[in-house]
Amino acid sequence: MTAASAAAERAAELLARIERYNYRYYVLDDPEVPDAEYDRLFRELQALEAEYPELRRPDSPTQRVGGTALDAFVPVRHRAPMLSIRTETDTGPGGALAFDAQIRRELGLGDDPAPVEYACELKFDGLAISLRYEDGLLVQAATRGDGETGEDVTQNVRTIKSVPLRLRGAAPTVLEVRGEVYMSRPDFERYNARQRAAGSPALVNPRNGAAGSIRQLDPNVAAQRPLSFFAYGLGETRGWALPATHSATLDALVAFGLPVSGERAVAQGADGLIRFHRAIAEKRDALPFDIDGVVYKVNRLDWQRELGFRTREPRWAVAHKFPAQEELTTVEAIEVQVGRTGAITPVARLKPVFVGGVTVTNATLHNADEVARKDVRAGDTVIVRRAGDVIPEVVGVVLERRPPDARPFAMPETCPVCGSRVIRPDGEAVARCVGGLYCRAQRKEAIRHFASRRALDIEGLGDKLVEQLVERERVRDPADLYALDAATLADLERMGARSAANVVEALERSKTTTLARFLYALGIREVGEATALALAEHFGALESLIAADEERLRQVPDIGPVVAAALRAFFQEPHNREIIARLRAAGVRWPETAATSAGDRPLAGKMIVLTGTLESLSRDQASDRLRASGAKVANSVSKKTDYVVAGRDAGSKLDKARELGVTVLDEAGLLALLER
Repeated sequence: MTAASAAAERAAELLARIERYNYRYYVLDDPEVPDAEYDRLFRELQALEAEYPELRRPDSPTQRVGGTALDAFVPVRHRAPMLSIRTETDTGPGGALAFDAQIRRELGLGDDPAPVEYACELKFDGLAISLRYEDGLLVQAATRGDGETGEDVTQNVRTIKSVPLRLRGAAPTVLEVRGEVYMSRPDFERYNARQRAAGSPALVNPRNGAAGSIRQLDPNVAAQRPLSFFAYGLGETRGWALPATHSATLDALVAFGLPVSGERAVAQGADGLIRFHRAIAEKRDALPFDIDGVVYKVNRLDWQRELGFRTREPRWAVAHKFPAQEELTTVEAIEVQVGRTGAITPVARLKPVFVGGVTVTNATLHNADEVARKDVRAGDTVIVRRAGDVIPEVVGVVLERRPPDARPFAMPETCPVCGSRVIRPDGEAVARCVGGLYCRAQRKEAIRHFASRRALDIEGLGDKLVEQLVERERVRDPADLYALDAATLADLERMGARSAANVVEALERSKTTTLARFLYALGIREVGEATALALAEHFGALESLIAADEERLRQVPDIGPVVAAALRAFFQEPHNREIIARLRAAGVRWPETAATSAGDRPLAGKMIVLTGTLESLSRDQASDRLRASGAKVANSVSKKTDYVVAGRDAGSKLDKARELGVTVLDEAGLLALLER
């Protein structure tokens, strides 16, 4: 096969693929590949046609601007062609330098030291629209189509609130405004949330949302979509003396009441372009709408006319893209990660791909429902997105490239780290490992929580010390804490003999606790301090709680099916029961009490607020004693508050109590209340 015949074969293949992608993107509003992949194929076809001009066909996608007008809409012939802008593929400073050099060369500026002035704008990711105003009234809106003929979408565009139906001030006889219809990210998220709540299909992304809405045959559907519009240029004008510059033209459009993005600037020379590109790249992810680059335009309109046009694009403008945020790659495997709280997250292991400025090898799949919704499988070719510092994620699957042996993903039934059961509570999207005290992935978090002030209160056992103990394999679970000695602790960083001795003393003190604190320290999901106290008071003994079934658990006040299921899952796990037994064998103890009901306690149902500093009790001690007596300890004063206990330096809570007529007690009054 000769080089020419190979080139012809490849060109035919590229033409067919690009045309298919064009149809999916422009006509169906259902893109099949990321923009970066499309751009690569387009550039390859351009290069082949440049090397072999005989391959350039009239129907080549390189010879037209955009998509095909839908038959369902009335065709609109653009009075002034609606051309696209050339894309500069060098996403670094070189892209700006190359454009400035080209402009200076074509204007014949030579050694003239004066910089060229440019208007700098954003490259929006939406749908290009032309608005035609006659005597100030909106009479027609049309899509770009193929640049010569578009589609009449006036009724749909009229539903966009940011598009004025009448221009302000002395409007020209004819004013064609070119711009972009888009959907902001917050509007997109709110719309999709409503759709999911109603059981209706959600939109894929904001660009699809904008394009699909404008191409709805029923304008009532478009009216329900939250669309916006930005103006950025002109088509035909009559009866208007144009300003001298593009930036002044945009200012004039603002004066007419048209929305123009405030993220624009006038830049001097290549250095100014580079600064604008860098500044927008830094704030890209914080913008409320999607962009994929910036646009540079020679600011002087007379220079724009002098520079003129190439076949399909103006010489005086260029789109300077950012590094692609979406790319194609292959899923090599789907694994699961176990988080510090036991959450099981599916993760796609990817063939390395450069996207968003970094090489990506993993992408989150969030949860089993998300994997099923996107139908991601090992072996699939997928679209991966990374924006800013956001964790890379799989956007979608290219189904036509799926291997025949690809199998659906199934969430494991046991934790890959510790072998404990994996459960998915009713109503939750996240599956979890129930081996909280035992699971290696959850060790640090479990031990930190166990030692925290409201749990076993092991003074001196801070985050840094916990990290060292776990990383050096000195502690594998909370029970191991009580095997530590001063020599072992003193061997750690920033731990002298005195500090080590203090921690050992704190460990010894922590052995004497309450059942409520011990239950809270176990870190059982859904079991906070109040729930732990209610359980301790209801059952009195740990053995009774462990033996209770879900029906009996739900007899405890404020314990519903979710909490009951979490308790049963935790205590049914043998690893957790083993560690509890070891903790008790190490000497962790509490007074056993008789089971009680909420109504048997002297302060049952009373709402009490603490404020200021008490002399004989800490805030925590006072709260514990009040809860043990059946009271509810609140943080704010309301009409439902029964007592406010005011210590030294009481503040606004005391003022609020007096305002509402709530009974105020001093410390002596609190102690008397507790002794009832």
